[in-house]
Amino acid sequence: MFPTQRQPAVTEDEVTAWALGAAAGEVDAFEHVFRALHHDVRRYVTALADDSQAAEDLVQETFLRAVTTVHLFQGRGSARAWMLTIARRTVVDSLRRAASRPRLADTSDWQYVAECSQPRDLPGFDEGIALMALVDALPDDRREAFVLTQLLDMPYDDAARTTACPVGTIRSRVSRARTALCAMLDDRTEPALAC
Repeated sequence: MFPTQRQPAVTEDEVTAWALGAAAGEVDAFEHVFRALHHDVRRYVTALADDSQAAEDLVQETFLRAVTTVHLFQGRGSARAWMLTIARRTVVDSLRRAASRPRLADTSDWQYVAECSQPRDLPGFDEGIALMALVDALPDDRREAFVLTQLLDMPYDDAARTTACPVGTIRSRVSRARTALCAMLDDRTEPALAC
């Protein structure tokens, strides 16, 4: 589709203006939207999807859905919230499709195979894995609210629109996620008691 190089930070208003331009038929406008939001969509999809290996496919499907429906975008909310709503629906549809068919594995120790296939020479790899393991341990609704507001830095009202729930519910879920993460960190750092 488009190259995925990280672009300098742009404002929500700029991205929304580009999306409105794409909706009006401006040729290069959607490319700007793609470049501005690709990283956030990838992080969000990866956090929601059960299969991190399929995350990039889901990201591409998200942008394919967006480019084919951009003519419907009216700018009632931010383009970022609109795009993350499409991403959420894409992941949900993928999970539903996966749940409707059996999964086959040609190995008895799939977890070992998955761990061996991960890159290990990246800086901060172990910390990132530990953090994502803690975030993954959160209940789905809290994890989604936490990822949207804390990792993707989305305003609470946009996160509420994305997940179709009240702003107060998002605030509560984020607060409970933070409390749970702190408790999990405390549990991991407690010294083992001698018996």
